[in-house]
Amino acid sequence: MSCSENTNVTPGDPLDAIDDSVAAAAFRRLVRHLRHRHDAENIELMGLAGFCRNCLADWVREAGAELDKAAARDVIHGMPFEQWKALYQGEAATEQLARMEASLQKNAPAS
Repeated sequence: MSCSENTNVTPGDPLDAIDDSVAAAAFRRLVRHLRHRHDAENIELMGLAGFCRNCLADWVREAGAELDKAAARDVIHGMPFEQWKALYQGEAATEQLARMEASLQKNAPAS
């Protein structure tokens, strides 16, 4: 299970009625917010919400951006990913990894 395996799309979702330019502006605001909040580590985002900055980069690519994985991550992180990782990503604790795994299970579509 990954953050990209479940889109949670339902027919008639009012979210689809939001103009793409408005949705894009909200997305950019979210990304800039995450760029500012380096204290919100990816492992914590994964443990709480089942997605992180890297997932956003994957979703940008899946939506059609002509970027490779590294370039998409650089865009989302606002700097080269390896630089961001060295500056802001700590070693994941066992408890964080367990929360992440449990959270990712919630991404699975209901059967």
